[in-house]
This record gives sequence, structure tokens and C-alpha cells, in this order.
Amino acid sequence: MGKLSKADKKINYDAKLCKLLEDYGQVLIVAADNVGSNQLQNIRKGLRGDSTVLMGKNTMMKRSIKIHAAKTGNDAYLNLVPLLVGNVGLIFTKGDLKEVSEEVAKYKVGAPARVGLVAPIDVVVPPGNTGLDPSQTSFFQVLNIPTKINKGTVEIITPVELIRKGDKVGSSEAALLAKLGIRPFSYGLVVQMVYDNGSVFSPEVLNLTEDDLMIKFASGVSNVTALALAISYPTIAAAPHMFLNAYKNVLAIAVATEYSFPQADKVKEYLEDPSKFAVAVAAPASAAGGAAAPAAAAEEAKKEEPAEESDDDMGFSLFD
Repeated sequence: MGKLSKADKKINYDAKLCKLLEDYGQVLIVAADNVGSNQLQNIRKGLRGDSTVLMGKNTMMKRSIKIHAAKTGNDAYLNLVPLLVGNVGLIFTKGDLKEVSEEVAKYKVGAPARVGLVAPIDVVVPPGNTGLDPSQTSFFQVLNIPTKINKGTVEIITPVELIRKGDKVGSSEAALLAKLGIRPFSYGLVVQMVYDNGSVFSPEVLNLTEDDLMIKFASGVSNVTALALAISYPTIAAAPHMFLNAYKNVLAIAVATEYSFPQADKVKEYLEDPSKFAVAVAAPASAAGGAAAPAAAAEEAKKEEPAEESDDDMGFSLFD
């Protein structure tokens, strides 16, 4: 069987991608920087079942997506086109997006710090025995790493921040980490964006709980209500407040004038005879007071009895 031409490869790739677009409604856009072929193969095996990993040149992926949109009239997948920037791939899935994202994150492989590589994290060399002979001391001095000789080997005294996140790895730093056997970086597919049946959003959204959604929804309703009230624009959220405010205004007019309506009659009745408030409040108090009076009187009598007995025993009073 002859080798496929570039044109045939493009046709096959278009057909494959278009088929995936037809079969799947969910896609994870993943960054694939520093991911090797063996690692990618392991990821494919781990996701086998509900998910399919597709890599390729961005121009080919964009072309296939546009072809699919033109053929089917479904422009929703065109939202993927602006996301195909850099070294990225697509994971088509029918599974739970959060679970698939977590599964992808498991396939990370440790990597050495190569010269010129931009550090994705801070690199700190821990204290302890390095196992290197004293002839290597000058190497540590170049990097300003405090050391001492302990039992014939070089020992690092304190933790040293060797490389900061975002900095390029230098030759000395790379050589030291190699000597110490430290592989500080780990690489794998990193989910950058999520496509879900036409919607595109950040992967952080997948970590939101129902409580988080309720809090955000309540905050949104509060903001809509405040805006609607400020500009006097009726909305479902603002309607209860508007009705209440309107009732207060009409009630104020009824109280200040002879005009009245059923909901205001009771209020005006109380305002015309404030004693009704006192009766309503005092009645329970008086009832309770009536029941408590005998007990209070008896208690008072008990308190006074010792004083009287004391006076009788003494046989005189202050006024005798």
C-alpha cells in the first residue's frame, strides 16, 4: 500500500474531525507543551471509552471546523476556532466534564530543568547532604548556595530559591539540578478552555458547587433589583419592593388626609386611638401580673417576718 499524499492526509483528517464534531457536544481545549508522544499515548489509553484525544496543526483543525460548519449549517463549533492558538489539542468527550478534566490532570510526568526553559513554578533546593565530594564546593559558591563539608561530602545548610517562576533556566542552575537528581518540573495536558454545546467557558467553572452557584445567583438578583429600583424599571426581582414602596406612599397620603382605603383603615384606627396599642400590650401583662400578685405578696411577707421577730426579741425600737 502506497504512502498517503499530503492531500489525502488532509482529506482523512477533515473526515475524522468532522465525524467527532457530529458525535460529540463537549470538548476540552488542552495545552500540550512539553508533552511527549509516549505520555500522550498513555493519556489516550487512560481516557479511552467516553473520550477521544485529537492533536494536529492549528491550521488543519480550524480548516476542518469551518468545513463542518459550512456543510451542516451549524456555526456553534466556530466558537472553537479562536481558541486554537499555540500548541493545543482537543479532547472530545461524552463523560462528566469535571471528571474528565481531573483524569487528564493525573497524567503528569516529571521533567528536568533544561537550559532556556521558562520555569512554570518556583524551584527551591532543600537543605541536606548532596552526596557530592568537596571538590564541587566552588560550583555551589557560584550560585551563592551556603554549604559545609560533612563526613566528606557537601551539605547544603539552608533552603535556596534557585529559580523563580517565569524566569529562564540558566546553565548553572540546570547543571546543579542534574547533579542533585532533581526533576523540578512536571508536564501534562492542561485544560485551558471548555466547550459545551456552543458555550465556551474557563475550566474553573467546573469546580463551582451548587452553593457557589446559589451565592452568585443571589448576588446577581440583588444587583438587578438595585438597578431596577434606581431607574424605576419594573422587573420580577424588583416588583415586591416597588409594590411595598407604593403601598407606603399611598398609606402616608391616607394617614395625612381624609382619603382612606381598606388596607389603611386599621392603621388610621390605631393612630386615632393610641390606647388600643396599650390595651393590646398591657392585657397579657396584667393577666400575668394578676396571677403573680399573690406569690409576690407572700414572698414579700416572708422577707419582712425576720425583721419583725428581731425587733420583738430586742424589746425596743429606734423610736422608744
